[in-house]
Amino acid sequence: MKKTILALAIGIFLPLSVSASDNTLRLDYIFTGGCSTTDIALSRMSVTPFWYGRNVNMDSVPVTGNGDIRMVDDRSGRTLYANSFSTLFQEWLTTDESKKVVKAYENTFLVPMPDEPATVTVRLFDSHGRTVCEYSHPVNPDDILISRKGVSSVERKYIHKGGDPKDCIDVVILAEGYDASEKDLFYADAQAAVDAIFSHEPFGSHREHFNFLAVAAESRDSGVSVPRNGTWRQTPVSSNFDTFYIERYLTTNHIFDLHDILEGLPYEHLIILANTDVYGGGGIYNSYTLTTAHHEKFPPVVVHEFGHSFGALADEYDYDSYDDPYYFSDVEPWEQNITTKCDFSSKWQDMIEAGVPEVGLQEGAGYQAKGVWRACEDCRMRTNDAAGFCPVCQRAIERIIRFNIVPAR
Repeated sequence: MKKTILALAIGIFLPLSVSASDNTLRLDYIFTGGCSTTDIALSRMSVTPFWYGRNVNMDSVPVTGNGDIRMVDDRSGRTLYANSFSTLFQEWLTTDESKKVVKAYENTFLVPMPDEPATVTVRLFDSHGRTVCEYSHPVNPDDILISRKGVSSVERKYIHKGGDPKDCIDVVILAEGYDASEKDLFYADAQAAVDAIFSHEPFGSHREHFNFLAVAAESRDSGVSVPRNGTWRQTPVSSNFDTFYIERYLTTNHIFDLHDILEGLPYEHLIILANTDVYGGGGIYNSYTLTTAHHEKFPPVVVHEFGHSFGALADEYDYDSYDDPYYFSDVEPWEQNITTKCDFSSKWQDMIEAGVPEVGLQEGAGYQAKGVWRACEDCRMRTNDAAGFCPVCQRAIERIIRFNIVPAR
């Protein structure tokens, strides 16, 4: 069912169209700094044919995130597009290393190309929700230095197609570390990832609202980099384990390369499959999921990480000792599946009052044994052995899905 049909079927009128063309504007930024300073710089802008992002709720965001991007029409002052996100850079800022050195991280955002001059503003928030960095720049559609790009020729095929890319939530599954002889293996892994996601609610009930496009980027080397073993592979997006010196944390900071590979393809969300049986992965809200494809825990892990990158969910596990807390008692987390009780009425208090089975308050979440609560004893966002997402996480994901396909009343 297409977005427009769904909206009319439930008696909701679509908003007036924004002043944007049917093209995608790619914005590449460098986020740089350390514990005492943060800066944002525009690296380049480019345009590709067609807009595959959401066409509803264009001027709002589903959750606050760790940052947001907004494009405002200069003439009318109207918000043409807004989205929220998290970044690997902001996570790095919470590490001890950020107190010693300054680093730079790549970040790319896709927005609709405006028809008339507009201003884009990017903001980054700290753990207390305060704006720590804000950067604005103009976008003039007549700017001759905004490069015009075509459509990537990389081999690809749909694993699942719920409908027209302009009407669905478009997810690319990208091959990482699969050489020329392993193409069929990648497509099989991509199918396994989609099967795992659709085996979980609420994704299974929304098959018609998702497209999954497998992109078989060819790797020079088979496998991915494992720095602790001295292993460095040449792969499409140069991913590696040992991010922040955490063995199982598998990420990439080569975001520009990532989006270069996918130039002009229909995608809003990204899943990167690493050709390795070493356990690990990572998921960053509205950035990407990256996970190992050949470990026995691949099915629950890819769903867990997609819960981060698409569903905007927090980790629900905790450690007995966590010396540097990320969540604080005077701030309610923006993630919908954990709470500090600062503003619990905005979370799942209504579900407890309604007597939803299993839902309550379990202390220990967001890596912290004390001061942060989750809803249920177990959940896909807590362990790999859980049966699925808990009712609170299911509702949070459902809200994200509906935000992308149904206009607000």
